[in-house]
Amino acid sequence: MSTPELLADVQGPVLFPGDAGFTEEAAVFNTAVSHDPYVIVGATNAEDVRAAVRFARTENRLVAVLNTGHGPSQSVTREAVMITTKRMTGVRVDERTRTARVEAGVHWGQVVEAAARVGLAPLAGSSPQVGVVGYTLGGGVSVSLGRAFGYAADHVQAVEVVTADGAQRRVTPESDPDLFFALLGGKGNVGVVTALEFDLFPVSELYAGSLQFDGDCAAEVLRAYCLLTAAATDELTSSIVFLHAPDLPFVPEFMRGKLSVFVRLAYLGTDGDALVAPLRAAGPVLADTLTTMPVADIASITNDPTDPGTSVEHFAMLDEISPSTMETILELAGPDSGGGITLVNLTHLGGAFGRPPQHPNAVRRDVAYALFALTVVPPGAPLPERDLAFELTSRLTGPAGKKHPSYLAPADASVAGVRLAYDDETYERLRTVKTRWDPQNMFRWNYNIPPRV
Repeated sequence: MSTPELLADVQGPVLFPGDAGFTEEAAVFNTAVSHDPYVIVGATNAEDVRAAVRFARTENRLVAVLNTGHGPSQSVTREAVMITTKRMTGVRVDERTRTARVEAGVHWGQVVEAAARVGLAPLAGSSPQVGVVGYTLGGGVSVSLGRAFGYAADHVQAVEVVTADGAQRRVTPESDPDLFFALLGGKGNVGVVTALEFDLFPVSELYAGSLQFDGDCAAEVLRAYCLLTAAATDELTSSIVFLHAPDLPFVPEFMRGKLSVFVRLAYLGTDGDALVAPLRAAGPVLADTLTTMPVADIASITNDPTDPGTSVEHFAMLDEISPSTMETILELAGPDSGGGITLVNLTHLGGAFGRPPQHPNAVRRDVAYALFALTVVPPGAPLPERDLAFELTSRLTGPAGKKHPSYLAPADASVAGVRLAYDDETYERLRTVKTRWDPQNMFRWNYNIPPRV
């Protein structure tokens, strides 16, 4: 397919470097990574995606996909045709079957709102701005219902995908179990997903919110949190956050330049106040938003940032929170650490996250906690080659600690780094599927799993 044919076949915008709108089309949420592809195809439907893939194949170029830009991996260069999906925003909720079909550019906020209108809930991420497809292809850890129902990927019924040959396919566990397996957890290595169909759950409200403590109580709150998670039933999904807020005008005055500790939780039981009583006793509570809330309000549990910025991210997967783990977290992120790490988020997994799904996928199950460490980089400042967040995760797990497809950062984008996100059997199965469906590794601008030579 020639460039004129591409322009004729695509309904959405086709932008080359220097064209008006090119920079804005390639913009991302975390500006630690930026993109400069050969051309951007602003897909409006699956046929636009097919045209872009066929064009890349004809031109012997690679394919990169920018769903929403929240999950950076590596900078896309002029070797690649970039597909953006933000114009593909169709959402259909079926109240009778308790399912949803969403297109590739849909954000979780749209699905939460549509499902809540009929008394249902999806396994949504923490931010309403996060894209459904990219989140789900890595597994998808719901901050509200995850321990009760598992990963978002566990409840996908069908995947609509354009493969490297330019064909559009509807993949189910029955039609092609190997391709279905690799799509869910394989993070876009075998095609461009244009739509997903997945289960919704009959949940209309839950006990949820957060408790905020002064950073001086960090040790006591962390110990109380560990006791809470050790005894937690599957109805409780939670995390603890150490936040060193900057001394800036937009930050509430009582938090400026200080460490705060937040415990965020969502609970499907009826005894929420009794459950969190030991946490409330761990130290003076600065703010308490725990209440029975409608599912439509779950974004308020975390109140994630909405504006783009630059940050360096690192992750560590933990089997337990041992005394030495707590000591290391407090040393590098606690009240006496100096605030070099902006945020540390420790999420409790287990529960339904640890159980195999009805239809096998590539998401790993053998993780008890996921730790996310983030350092905000001021505008114009160089990215640090190493920072305290890297030191924290390295000390907790060592250089070869296990990773997880839902928790990968640009620092993990090497073949060796991605390899750590899977057990041996899963990784070899993924390579087999990759070799069958993308033997030339056209889809490599991601957390890449290379085909066998």
